[in-house]
Amino acid sequence: MKTTRRSLLALSAAALTVARAHARWPDAQDSRDAGAAHRGPAAIASGNGLAAAKLAFARASGGTDPLDAVVAGVTLVEDDPKDTSVGLGGLPNEAGVVQLDASVMHGPTHRAGAVAALEGIQNPAQVALLVLKRTRHVMLVGDGAKRFALAQGFREVNLLTDESRRAWMAWKAKQNPLDNWLDPEQQLETQGAIEVPYSTGTVHCSAVDTKGDLGAVTSTSGLSWKIPGRVGDSPIVGAGMYLDNAVGSAGATGLGEAVIQVCGSFSVVRAMEDGMEPTEACLAVLKRIAERTRRPYLLDASGKPNFQVVFYALRKDGAYGSASLLPGGTYAVHTAAASEVRASVSLF
Repeated sequence: MKTTRRSLLALSAAALTVARAHARWPDAQDSRDAGAAHRGPAAIASGNGLAAAKLAFARASGGTDPLDAVVAGVTLVEDDPKDTSVGLGGLPNEAGVVQLDASVMHGPTHRAGAVAALEGIQNPAQVALLVLKRTRHVMLVGDGAKRFALAQGFREVNLLTDESRRAWMAWKAKQNPLDNWLDPEQQLETQGAIEVPYSTGTVHCSAVDTKGDLGAVTSTSGLSWKIPGRVGDSPIVGAGMYLDNAVGSAGATGLGEAVIQVCGSFSVVRAMEDGMEPTEACLAVLKRIAERTRRPYLLDASGKPNFQVVFYALRKDGAYGSASLLPGGTYAVHTAAASEVRASVSLF
């Protein structure tokens, strides 16, 4: 059967019809959670960022600028070698090189800083912060970002831990049964098969202080086993992170390409400006992603997206929320009354 543009569009429309039939499409009442009623200082983070949210809240409540506060919080996650989605120990690209991305935004001045494909520097969020503070630029990439970091006094380190290196070698060995690499279970001396991890993980953190000023940061080691030089949504202002001090802030984790193509975090903030509660705003943008996902390899048998995206939103008055494309998304929140990881409302 000959494939034409018309037939592809018809297939995409049919897949979307099936997806809508299976989707929850939560209404406004369903999407309201405890965060919608909260007012006052708060810090929200991705599910792996509870420690980041706690520190960001403490710093911002103590008078530290909210951007400095959230960067300090995210640094805890970047420094944790057990979190293979961020900083030290992050899973590498297909060449075995860890490339890090980060972006930051400062509410009171509406300034941003970002770095992408940064190698050998453990804390990309701190480097992005200095791009904001010490240059006229917004983004530095690759070797230029590394040279800038070294000039600012950052120390070059090997970001590939033994755990992430073993995972990379296991991934290489399993690529093709006809290649010259033996799978771990085929080797003479082996500890058994090594499970190959896969990560689209990231850490995001936003905070609002007692004056209603906001700071936001997103940091990641990116898609595991990516093509060298691939950059996802995390360092792109308006995609993986965005902030408007008159409205609120938002961040994203998950498949970065999907977030970039709908200007994800910018769209969440704009939805809040239009009057949506934070979780409702996240759901609205996730619905847009679902409706615009048409490539067959990104859809499951029922026509739903087969990848995850999670949005996090914090409004200027302290209301907060989160939503995920598929079940399983989580977010961390720290306020004067609560400090916990919660389940995100899922679109499907």
